[in-house]
Parts: sequence; C-alpha cells; structure tokens
Amino acid sequence: MAKKKVKNKIPSKKYAKYKLEGNKLTRARLCPKCGPAVFLGEHKDRFYCGKCNYLEMK
Repeated sequence: MAKKKVKNKIPSKKYAKYKLEGNKLTRARLCPKCGPAVFLGEHKDRFYCGKCNYLEMK
C-alpha cells in the first residue's frame, strides 16, 4: 500500500480582515446575526456567513 500525499493547507489570512486607521483597528464586514465574533466571507458578488447562512448581495 502506498502512502497518501500530504496536501498543503492554505492559511486563513485573518490579518486581511482588519484595517489600521491611525491608532484604531477596525474589522471588515461582520455578521449582523451572529455578532462581532464572526466575519462575512467575501465572494465575487456577495458577502456570506458560513455559520448562519446569512447572505448580503454586493
């Protein structure tokens, strides 16, 4: 039996979801249903929450 090939995982890039404006750190798109702990995923034509399935069209 041959060994399985290991797939490299893509890092989450959480640093890209924050913006630094002067001395303030602001968070990009948050889910209004889940609260401030969950980010909305940004796609080509929509913002989507994977936890509660909330959808916002661009």
